[in-house]
Amino acid sequence: MLKADVAVIGAGAAGLSLAHRLSGHMPGARTPSVILVGAPPGPLRPAPRTWCFWECGRGRFDAAVRSQWRHLRVRPPVGRAIEGDIAPLSYKMIRSDDFEDVVARDLARSPNVRRLEATVDTVEEIPAGARVLMTRPDGRPHALEARWVFDSRPLGSLPAARTTLLQHFHGWFVHTARPAFDRGTAELMDFRTPQPADGLSFGYVLPTGSREALVEYTEFSPRVLTASGYEAAVGHYADDVLRLGDLEIVATETGVIPMTDAPMPRRAGASVFRIGAAGGATRPSTGYTFAGLQRQTRAVAAALRQGRTPVPPAAHSVRARTMDAVLLRALASGRIDGPALFSRLFARVPTVRLLRFLDGRTGLLEDLLVGLSTPVGPMLRTALELPGLPRRPFG
Repeated sequence: MLKADVAVIGAGAAGLSLAHRLSGHMPGARTPSVILVGAPPGPLRPAPRTWCFWECGRGRFDAAVRSQWRHLRVRPPVGRAIEGDIAPLSYKMIRSDDFEDVVARDLARSPNVRRLEATVDTVEEIPAGARVLMTRPDGRPHALEARWVFDSRPLGSLPAARTTLLQHFHGWFVHTARPAFDRGTAELMDFRTPQPADGLSFGYVLPTGSREALVEYTEFSPRVLTASGYEAAVGHYADDVLRLGDLEIVATETGVIPMTDAPMPRRAGASVFRIGAAGGATRPSTGYTFAGLQRQTRAVAAALRQGRTPVPPAAHSVRARTMDAVLLRALASGRIDGPALFSRLFARVPTVRLLRFLDGRTGLLEDLLVGLSTPVGPMLRTALELPGLPRRPFG
């Protein structure tokens, strides 16, 4: 029977971030013993993926940052592109493989963090905390007891919501035969893609060189596409919109992020908590998760080192989640035109302020100023109807 102060289930962004924040001794603070349980190779281990976020100056995981940009571009369906310098912020891209390598290197030197490979079967409460029942890769059962357990695994099903959309995407990492990209500018939203009947779509380009980039097709809609549908969509964007010409596809990535106003409980028991996307770290209106889970794991690590009950905080304020619920409902109902809305916001709101707003770091007055840049009538009608809408299971 293994024992530890803290068990972290899942070695994705949230689990690795929390283990990293708890690694090593800090003078004047408690140093809890930690066991990080990661899934063995197989279907429970997620495929390589890309995380993006923005922050000011140097960050904790800069060693894993593949590229970063100070200039963003949004393209409306027609008309001139909207461009903005985001200094002192930087838009940063981390590949999951790089992140895992950087964190693994640090954890290997940590005296208080141990890594374990196993499939977690159940987590049960016991008087002294919680017991994690697992199966090792060789099929042997195993158990771990911990005072606190933090579970970052994806939820089996989404809680009931008034509105749920899916942000689903497919991207190509490409190498072009000729220089085709502006290395200094990230294309955040390119709405020159064909728009679905019940949602919105856009292209997304993160250049890492004049001939290399991640080129992605993204939809906000109720249903995912087929594999051939995604390939056709990215192909159309690369060939007919960007006109990249001859290219080599070096790698691909596909993902689905729920965008929902469902409450995401962060506590699953007296000693068991959820972190990361499962604990509400995803911003419902954008799908960005990495920055939210960093706020969450930072607060949890501080509480553990100070000997306090480590309930993960909400990654986003009540006001931010309320505004997101209104936006999601307005998009899902067709009351507002998504490409027109986002283009309008980037055209009318200073880019740095808008990014701070999207990250939940603006005050009430700034939020109101951003709100006035949206179609006020449709948004107000949506806000008034929202409290009376029932919450239903997704799908």
